[in-house]
Amino acid sequence: MGPLRRSKNPVHMAVVWVKRQPSKVKAFLATVTGIASLIFLRFVVHDHDNLFVAAEAIHALGIAVLIYKLTKDKTCAGLSLKSQELTAIFLGVRLYCSFVMEYDIHTVLDLATLATTLWVIYMIRFKLRSSYMEDLDNLPIYYVVIPSVLLAVLIHPTTSHSIVNRVLWAFCVYLEAVSVLPQLRVMQNTQVVEPFTAHYVFALGVVRFLSCAHWILQVLDTRGFLLTALGHGLWPPMVLLSEIVQTFILADFCYYYVK
Repeated sequence: MGPLRRSKNPVHMAVVWVKRQPSKVKAFLATVTGIASLIFLRFVVHDHDNLFVAAEAIHALGIAVLIYKLTKDKTCAGLSLKSQELTAIFLGVRLYCSFVMEYDIHTVLDLATLATTLWVIYMIRFKLRSSYMEDLDNLPIYYVVIPSVLLAVLIHPTTSHSIVNRVLWAFCVYLEAVSVLPQLRVMQNTQVVEPFTAHYVFALGVVRFLSCAHWILQVLDTRGFLLTALGHGLWPPMVLLSEIVQTFILADFCYYYVK
């Protein structure tokens, strides 16, 4: 009776059906699910700024999972030091920009996230170095940093702030979009994902979806005014594109995590 009941479970039947579909159908279903989620959030969450705050809070929770792993298991196996260093770089740059360009609750959340990220880096580099899989963490940092710098110089905000601050702000947006790539490379190389690492990356996926939803809903709520407030030229669409790119980078992992 157990297997029979399981086969009649609607959720199980739906999962089995999705598994059998070709990649294009799965991509279409993922897009439809994303749009449906955006519509749901638009009507349920009245202040869409709360989505961004929730994203920062979940990011901090994801790092808390890493801290628990590092302190309880005394190992950093499966973690990418390079992803943590890239995270610290874009958070540091974003904090500087927040102090000189705008100061709000996001600045406080970023400061807390940066502090915990630096602690994780310290633990991997000095306390748990023997368990660090350096040979598998083999995506060179300059592969993501240099393109982010070049793109920031070419496409950045057109606000009244100084050119240096505008380029730095663009740099942290672009770098954040690809900062998870070294971690995904480690997971591909190991082919076995440690549970706490999986929880952390899944949390990043949720963060990216909420952040992307925040920007899209803000654009819809302001009827496109937000895009003009960010400046003109290619910068406004590049902000949205950066959010969407990182969301799709993590979407595949999140699908297998849930499955």
